[in-house]
Amino acid sequence: MSSTPFELKGLSEEEVNEARQKHGSNQLQFASKNNFLETIKTVLKEPMIILLFAAAFIYFITGNAGDALFLSVAILLVAAISIFQDSRSKAALEKLQDFTQPFCKVIRNHEIVSIHVDELVIGDYLMMEEGSSVSADGTVIRSNDFSVNESILTGESYAVDKTAEAGNNEVYRGSYVVGGLAIAVVTAVGNASKLGKIGKSLSDIDTESTPLEQQINRFVRNMAIVGIIVFLIVWLINFQLSGNVLASLLQALTLAMSILPEEIPVAFTTFMALGAWRLMKMGIVVKQMKTVETLGSATVICTDKTGTLTENKMSIAGLYNAQTAKLFQTDDLPKDITENESLISYAMWSSEPIPFDPMELSIHAFYKDNIRADRRAEFKMVHEYPLSGKPPMMTHIFRNQQGEQIIAAKGAPEAILSCCNLDHEKRMATENAIQAFTEKGYRVLAVAEAIFSGDNYPAQQQDFIFELKGVVAFYDPPKKNITHVLQDFYRAGIQVKIITGDNAATTHSIAQQIGFRNTGSLTGDELMAMEDAAIQSAVAKTSIFTRMFPEAKLRIINALKSNGEIVAMTGDGVNDGPALKAAHIGIAMGKKGTEIAKQAASLVLVEDDLAKMVEAIAMGRKIYTNLKKAIQYIISIHIPIVLTVFIPLMLGWIYPNIFTPVHVIFLELIMGPTCSIIYENEPMEKNTLLQAPRPFTSTFFNWKELTTSMIQGLLITAGTLYTYQLAVKQSYDIETTRAMVFSTLIFANIFLTLINRSFYYSIFSTLFYKNNWIYGIIFTTLLLLAALIYIEPFARFFGFKPLLIADLISCFWIGAASVLWYEIVKWIKRLNSR
Repeated sequence: MSSTPFELKGLSEEEVNEARQKHGSNQLQFASKNNFLETIKTVLKEPMIILLFAAAFIYFITGNAGDALFLSVAILLVAAISIFQDSRSKAALEKLQDFTQPFCKVIRNHEIVSIHVDELVIGDYLMMEEGSSVSADGTVIRSNDFSVNESILTGESYAVDKTAEAGNNEVYRGSYVVGGLAIAVVTAVGNASKLGKIGKSLSDIDTESTPLEQQINRFVRNMAIVGIIVFLIVWLINFQLSGNVLASLLQALTLAMSILPEEIPVAFTTFMALGAWRLMKMGIVVKQMKTVETLGSATVICTDKTGTLTENKMSIAGLYNAQTAKLFQTDDLPKDITENESLISYAMWSSEPIPFDPMELSIHAFYKDNIRADRRAEFKMVHEYPLSGKPPMMTHIFRNQQGEQIIAAKGAPEAILSCCNLDHEKRMATENAIQAFTEKGYRVLAVAEAIFSGDNYPAQQQDFIFELKGVVAFYDPPKKNITHVLQDFYRAGIQVKIITGDNAATTHSIAQQIGFRNTGSLTGDELMAMEDAAIQSAVAKTSIFTRMFPEAKLRIINALKSNGEIVAMTGDGVNDGPALKAAHIGIAMGKKGTEIAKQAASLVLVEDDLAKMVEAIAMGRKIYTNLKKAIQYIISIHIPIVLTVFIPLMLGWIYPNIFTPVHVIFLELIMGPTCSIIYENEPMEKNTLLQAPRPFTSTFFNWKELTTSMIQGLLITAGTLYTYQLAVKQSYDIETTRAMVFSTLIFANIFLTLINRSFYYSIFSTLFYKNNWIYGIIFTTLLLLAALIYIEPFARFFGFKPLLIADLISCFWIGAASVLWYEIVKWIKRLNSR
């Protein structure tokens, strides 16, 4: 049975394979850089690697081969960690790129099938409809008011009409359909296409740094400047004390390495890329890394109604016959079908011949099931007025070989009624029928016929004189989970607003059924009549916006943004493009969304399920919170390393150079995995979705959090320096003192890792958080510490002496006390929140 239009067969499976072998696939392949070599180059430019090279070189020329070899191994380890993290990030982003590749519709074996664009071959019949991309070069053989935007090739953004006539029938990959529909025979694929020959590739476009990324890079750069200044001061002081240029340079390099927080940009890239990958596994495709940053800040979600709040499964629920002034429910239709045959037929003729909209699909199906004589094969569309107007309507003109002409229109009742000559009684009866349908939550379309001779059609469809046929009512039930989804948004402190092209009565009925918090409604025309200041006030108080059109949607989004809201918006059509682009988070639907909507959006819900947005916002908050924990940890642990190196030198203590580069790099090797692996894998805290959205402030490091991190770092410093003085007081030599200070710092690092898993919940709660990495890394750290202190070759190399168990226990408790004080702060926070 053929399910294709125009009786087109399309290629068979054998013909597809033959064409692919002969002409290749539809993949665009460009010469790419060697990613591994590029990563190596980037790693070698990192300040930490440069400092390690310098220190290793000095050790080599001074004859200290052991330390030089250790630092060389450390260079390899640091580079390996950087390459590993970079490869994880790139692999995650490549999977996202593969996942966002579009699909297209083709005719094969008498069937319309959806395939990946890479699977297109020369000779395929490619179907293109409004909102889709053109997936390969081709020649149009069938078209209905078809126009495309070819700006990607020409730079011109206006629409270009295409027909099946020679000279105007070529379409090219990369352009997108502005209106109408068409079928084209594919003539060029992959690099042979016009786009492929130009060599335009998204991979060649440089991505712009996000605000958060810029702030982090600026912070690291400032720390590097501080490091250079302190490096020069320490070098000078050490040279004055020792008179040895190279030895003093080594000590200065030690401090420079301890100041530089090179883990921060690595952590940022890792968190964002892996966060996007985790979202993809949940069925949420994030197209831009900055979206991951913004998700946790969303304060308003603007959602359309059809297909987002409802199932998008249209069924005809009733008819109103304007000729007989009778209203029919679905159950009554079979026995009254003859009376309504004209209304049903004109509803079908006013729909697209190749339906893709759910309402039009249901009309065609209803026509096929209920009309005895199917006349679709007899008529050919000769003219089309696409959906337009405010509110919208559309008109199709068909003619058969005998010259019989059908002019059918459908659209919003207000639009159709304004074009019909109706007396007061008929108009009132029709409006009452419409109200009866909309009060039940039904969507309604009015259907009309025009009588017109000749083919000199008016410029606008509204210029026809129409006769009202009646009204068709559709029922699209609310999604089963939508009430729960709305409650989750409300609990998370997020406002929800409905922006729909449907009428107010239908929207209010659905809103009532799903437990939507209705704070009033506005229509598109009412909104457009307001001044900007009035709109800002209105959008803050209004939750339902009906009879919306692109300009009105865009004004709502901009007004909400002007009010300081972080706006997420769902959309699926061509007309949603501007508003999706303008929103902080544009959300396209993966199934019912057009390619244009997906291109404009920053995020795609694969299953069209708004519940995924709750998960996405939760994930966004989790990623941001965990990144903040990681960076606060980095700041806190760097402070004691810097000051433990700097203070004994500045104050002229008995052992001025307690740490050497080998000690600092060992600490760096512990800290890197801690922040990037442990904190990235931390689960979401249980109160995450109960908190209000975080303010989208201009700075990532607010003073309160920075102060917390600095106090944590200073108190750990106090612990390490107290251990230093305790060892000196007991007349311990430098090797024992160093081992005690180092051990205290390691224990403090472990407790800091555990404490900073939550800045609210107790450590006794967070110990039960599921994170498979944390205890493995802590155990490995303790094992390494024991090896460095108690295994002779390691101890000698690091300048340690084995510690008495009593001294090791003292280090443990000093390290614990220097961090555990924060539990009191968290306890006070919990008391205040109750």
